[in-house]
Amino acid sequence: MTVEVLVLLLLFVGLLVLNTPVAVCIGLAAAGTLVCIGGDSNGYIMAQRVSSGIASFPLLAIPFFVLAGGLMGEGGMARRLTNFAFALVGRLPGGLSYVNTLTCMMFGAVSGSAAAAVSSIGGSLIPEMEAKGYKREFAVALTATSATTGLLIPPSNIMIVYAVVAGNVSVAALFLAGVIPGIVIGLLIMGVSLMLTLRSGALKSASGEMAEIPPFGRALWGALPSLLLVIIVMGGILGGVFSATEASAIAVAYAFVLGVVVYREIALSRMPEILLRAAKTTAVVMLLVGTSQAMSWVLASERVPQLVSAAMIGLSDNPLIILLMINVLLLIVGTFMDMTPAVLIFTPIFLPVVTALGMDPVQFGIVLIANLCIGLCTPPVGACLFVSCSVGKTSIARVVPPMIPFFFSMLIGLLLITYWPALSIALPRWLGLM
Repeated sequence: MTVEVLVLLLLFVGLLVLNTPVAVCIGLAAAGTLVCIGGDSNGYIMAQRVSSGIASFPLLAIPFFVLAGGLMGEGGMARRLTNFAFALVGRLPGGLSYVNTLTCMMFGAVSGSAAAAVSSIGGSLIPEMEAKGYKREFAVALTATSATTGLLIPPSNIMIVYAVVAGNVSVAALFLAGVIPGIVIGLLIMGVSLMLTLRSGALKSASGEMAEIPPFGRALWGALPSLLLVIIVMGGILGGVFSATEASAIAVAYAFVLGVVVYREIALSRMPEILLRAAKTTAVVMLLVGTSQAMSWVLASERVPQLVSAAMIGLSDNPLIILLMINVLLLIVGTFMDMTPAVLIFTPIFLPVVTALGMDPVQFGIVLIANLCIGLCTPPVGACLFVSCSVGKTSIARVVPPMIPFFFSMLIGLLLITYWPALSIALPRWLGLM
């Protein structure tokens, strides 16, 4: 390990320990390492990398999708999607747990935000599940884990970030690659919830919940405008009508009309607040992207990806073992770091390793995101876990034990995504995107 790499690690970890914002940690660590490297143009390199890092057309999709997600969260879509999920699976034994998972999958997909899914869906379904005999901690754990599936089902902001960092990766291919893995993990979570409710005796009879289930036709009609957003976005991208960036702007216009004109649940007086919240989120993401591009340049100049690749291959020449080691490292990273900085930092390090093993960059993107989705549900930094506990008015210590079975179901899904390439790349290949 060179002195420059050691300086980079010490600065980054030290600033993190001091609870410095991650974007500032990345920027100062990169700048300090550039000073150690020396040269008259280091200040220029830092500024140039930060500015060029955010000067990317695909990144324009992020503020639009963030704003679209904010409009969907405020526009009454969660309640309509919940009614539709009730109509689909509410009649099954233990239907409320399936309704929770399915609604989180749909709302996470149309909003692109796991935290928004937790707060919007959990606020109504967690108390309802408790009233039906499910333990509160079980409902909280189920909501937190189910919400992460929406990050794999398109559209997804984190996929756009990965596509920009990885380079030469189609956003449309990534969107399609996440559909089946997201559904598979959702089904695994449903299977675990069925086993747990059967064992705990919280399972309600179908007749006890039947009266509260809305007619399928009425529920579908109410949810159809929300579901059409995904169809419009993905259909337009796949049909070549517009790019992913243009689709994000269309998503904003559609969500605005839906929330303000059709559902009439967003007052125009609230738009400045929604716009400001979206602007703050976008500013954080863009600062992370810019500083991470500077750090990526430093890592590349010090040949860190090549050193990591050589070290892993030196430990084992078995691709299965190397992929397992990468998954373990990413799971550890996910417990201490949010998704966006983790993708920005570790994609340039691990992508050369997995491509040398023959893994497609699109598949690795889904593997990376699936790993970090698990991190959203684990302490000490799990955003979905914290939001779910806050909405459910309980403590993390009480939620973690019932969450362990869901954690293992997500691990099974991760292993399937890692070692079964067709699960993620078959659909985009079939449609000619790869």
